[in-house]
Amino acid sequence: MSKTPVRNEHLQLVAIYEISKILGEAVDLPRMMHRILNVFTIYLETRQGTISLVHESGELHLVGASGMSGEEFRKCRECIGEGLPGRILRSGMPVVIPDITKEHGFIHCASCTGELEGPGRRVAYIGVPIRTGREVVGVMGVERVVYDASHRFDADVHLLKMVANLIGQAVRLHHERSAEAVPLAEERRAPMQARRRERYSLDNVVGNSSSMQKVFAEVHQSAPSRSTILLRGESGTGKEVIARSIHYLSPRRDGPFIKVNCAALSETLLESELFGHEKGAFTGAQFERKGRFELANGGTLFLDEIGEISLAFQAKLLRVLQEREFERVGGNRPIKVDVRLITATNRDLERAVAGGDFRSDLYYRINVVSIFMPPLRERREDIPSLVDHFLARYNGENERELEITPEAMHILQHCYWPGNVRELENCVERTATMTRGTLIRDLNIPCQHNRCLTQLLHELNDEGAGERPTSRIVTIPIHRAPPEDAPKPEAGLSERETLLWALEQSRGVQAKAARLLNLSPRQFGYALQKHDLRVKKF
Repeated sequence: MSKTPVRNEHLQLVAIYEISKILGEAVDLPRMMHRILNVFTIYLETRQGTISLVHESGELHLVGASGMSGEEFRKCRECIGEGLPGRILRSGMPVVIPDITKEHGFIHCASCTGELEGPGRRVAYIGVPIRTGREVVGVMGVERVVYDASHRFDADVHLLKMVANLIGQAVRLHHERSAEAVPLAEERRAPMQARRRERYSLDNVVGNSSSMQKVFAEVHQSAPSRSTILLRGESGTGKEVIARSIHYLSPRRDGPFIKVNCAALSETLLESELFGHEKGAFTGAQFERKGRFELANGGTLFLDEIGEISLAFQAKLLRVLQEREFERVGGNRPIKVDVRLITATNRDLERAVAGGDFRSDLYYRINVVSIFMPPLRERREDIPSLVDHFLARYNGENERELEITPEAMHILQHCYWPGNVRELENCVERTATMTRGTLIRDLNIPCQHNRCLTQLLHELNDEGAGERPTSRIVTIPIHRAPPEDAPKPEAGLSERETLLWALEQSRGVQAKAARLLNLSPRQFGYALQKHDLRVKKF
């Protein structure tokens, strides 16, 4: 018995209503198109359906389908622009094929599969263009089962054209929203990208090397918390600058940042400085005085050189950190404070704890988060940027326009810098001050004239500590390339063997040996220290 579907205007109105609800929902286009085609399947008894939209390339792309398997969908997507949808796109006119089995051009489309004919029925194809205004932006096509040989397709075409018009409006709105969303997304992304760039940069801190980028990342990670931070590193590596950066990146940025150098004060003065004192607490205490802990309330307290405080004061400091309260010198009233503590040291605290010079309980209390500051010799790639920074600041403060030559920069970049960034800053300022004209050349660097007092200081310290002696260069070295006829080391020698070769060629005169290797005397001296080469003084 043949099946006769109900065809009336009521079903078409219901289909339009259901489709309008779908178009009003905030869903992505492919899902929207698939649901629209499913409405046709339910109310109009369509067998298959496709909706294709014009891509930016001008080609049709299949975005929605119904009544197809995954394999059929993939094949239909490949040929959608070559079949009837492509013809409709080019002509801009609807197409009706009453019986697709009699349409030769339809056979190559993979959607033409399955049972197409049966008793008293046939499958028709109806396709219409999707427009926005006069522009064709896509094609919608359905395969409909028809039971009546006299069936007229005018109502079907009219219905599909109405739906196509609604789809066209939805596509236009989607494109407009997408166009608006792009600059909005870029606008939102811009500060995010800026934050990413700033994530590994700190104000007043120069460092593009991998070791400093690691420090910056740790600062940004730890700054928002309340954790106590211990800054480790040699003297002059910039621990105070990092401490200030942590404070200004934290929620306490609007509170005070108080610094105390523990090594600069005796135990008695340090106690009064940190905890304050009451009037009459000791001779000369004529007024009540707040300590640094009170002054730092709501902010950050930076204790520099924490490794230098005595064992007796370590116990007092530990109590404050545990109880978050203290008493002023000469007082008996507990004072509570809300202070974030940042400490710094250049000492080996682990060795100090093992030797009994530093309390282990205080060590664990302050060593919650450790940030290690690399010495300048381990981040030489930052030296040019640091030199430019210091030179720019000097020029601004002294109304000069000094620049530095590549040769002079090369010398600075290859020095040992035991005093780290602080020593480099002093060297740049000293060199800039004593330079005539507007150009700092290699000959203006103090070490090129044996006038580097810092080098002498470290040599004397090394000898006084019983470490390996270093020779004092008494000649005036000049940093220049060796003569063309000067002897050259054999290829393949190690750095140590090359140093020994140069000393042998120069009969132990370090200035001559340095010139043979195109090094400054200071560089040569540090190379000797590095390889533990002892040179007899002449």
